[in-house]
Amino acid sequence: MNKAKAIKKRGRFYLSMSLNIVEGLLSGGNFLTLFLAIKALVENNLNTSLLLKLSGILALIFIIRLTIYSIAYTQGHIGGADVAKRIRLFLGDKLKMIPLSNFTKNKTGWYINVVTSDVNNYEKILTHKLGDIIKNSALISMLIIFILTVNLYVGLIALCAALLLTPALWLSFRAVRKYGSEKNETLADNVSDMVEYITGIQTLRVYGLGGTKNKTVTASMKAYSDISFVYEAKIIPIGVIFSVLAGLSMPATALVIGSGWLNGHLDTTVVLIVVILPIFICKLAGTLFVDLTSYKNLLISKAAIEKAADEKEEAARDAEFSPANCDIRFDKVFFAYEKNEPVLQGVSFTAKNGKLTAIVGDSGAGKSTILNLISKFYEPQAGKIEIDGVNICEVGSEKVLNWISMVDQDVFLFNDTIKNNVRHARPSATDAEVEEACQLANCDEFIEKMERGYDTPIGENGNQLSGGERQRLSVARAILKDSPILLLDEATASLDIQNELAVKEAICSNLLQKRKTVVMIAHTLSIIQNADQILVISGGKVLESGKHAELLANSGKYAAMWCAEKQLYIAK
Repeated sequence: MNKAKAIKKRGRFYLSMSLNIVEGLLSGGNFLTLFLAIKALVENNLNTSLLLKLSGILALIFIIRLTIYSIAYTQGHIGGADVAKRIRLFLGDKLKMIPLSNFTKNKTGWYINVVTSDVNNYEKILTHKLGDIIKNSALISMLIIFILTVNLYVGLIALCAALLLTPALWLSFRAVRKYGSEKNETLADNVSDMVEYITGIQTLRVYGLGGTKNKTVTASMKAYSDISFVYEAKIIPIGVIFSVLAGLSMPATALVIGSGWLNGHLDTTVVLIVVILPIFICKLAGTLFVDLTSYKNLLISKAAIEKAADEKEEAARDAEFSPANCDIRFDKVFFAYEKNEPVLQGVSFTAKNGKLTAIVGDSGAGKSTILNLISKFYEPQAGKIEIDGVNICEVGSEKVLNWISMVDQDVFLFNDTIKNNVRHARPSATDAEVEEACQLANCDEFIEKMERGYDTPIGENGNQLSGGERQRLSVARAILKDSPILLLDEATASLDIQNELAVKEAICSNLLQKRKTVVMIAHTLSIIQNADQILVISGGKVLESGKHAELLANSGKYAAMWCAEKQLYIAK
């Protein structure tokens, strides 16, 4: 689905807008009927038959309006909701296609704001605002035309009052463009700060930072409150001045029709109806000012949706990708998340098919970045990354990821059952295959203790499980997917001894024993002693490479790390 198709309005929506125009015109029919009733009363022609006829006309108009309103309201909501649904689905697909680098450059709150608040605002335009604006515009136009036919001078006064909307809306729209956009940007910042605060609430409490970070959130909320106040302060005076100027049409009308009646130029029927209508027209004009200003403000949300829809996607690549072997080769790869802040600087190595390549090094040296580049979460700024001699920059991300299983130190789980969380690795897997993968990952121990077993919901991001249990489910996913390339990112980091042993056993017994191309980031060197190749990363470069014994013999950084680890275990 493309952007044009997502935001395209369909027949139901246009039917609703057309019916709103008809209802607006029929609303004016009430005043025409009232005019005939007053005329008959003044001319002493009102009788039971005419009264019943006029009452019947009013009843018929009411029934027709009610029917039209019901159809228009229903079709408008269905049509508007249909557009909003397609936009949400489109944005959901779009977010999957946006390079991850965009999410580091823009605040998460902006994307959250677009897919939630902005889409809701645009839906409000389609389902409420636009219909009301069209209906009231049709009604006010009909009333002005009617007054012009009854009395030209009073009609011109009413027309001038309505035309005051033009300069008022021009000023209002200018304020909305400036302060409405700033308000939306501040809201996006506010959402980001709130997400950060709620996500990190446990850490904040542990370190006693709740008050400190709460000040940040409070300041963010105050900034939104301040810009909201400024927004209203700039627009409300425009509406007040417009209402005052438009309201002057009522004494002007009274003066004109009063003089005409006293001079015998106007009959009583015209006077009575013309006295009433300007009041109604001024009220309608005020409603239109509010609705159109609100409409303009809500259109900022549409602009945000279109901006998100137009964001650059990962280039579509139709090349087939079916590697016969899964050698992974880095050739002088340079990469930076932010400009002028290099993470990898000319990294070159080859991870052989069916072999274990371990990566060690200091924090921030670029170890996880290497796995991110293999997974095509990011693309290098220079150099090549090849799998079986194919430059993966020329292959679509999903095609590359089909050949990769991952076990991260930060496990993401869905608010679903254990069984469904593991099955995400291979949706076609049977229950038996899911359970077998969990058993191989040493998950059955804790799953059997749960009341509903594999059908137990695990909460948002698995918050009802321990860190070790969550990590073991991640291993189960990798086992179930059974891809020829396996990436392990410090899978046992931050686990207690019991869980670390369980995860290591699952990895070593059921993942590393298979003929896979394995690239593992390790925080403890003992687990990688038997690796086919060990890469020591420092300062974004491959400082050393070789087997365990070779690196120890070199007496370099790896040997120093090994000695430090041994001393740590002796100290324990």
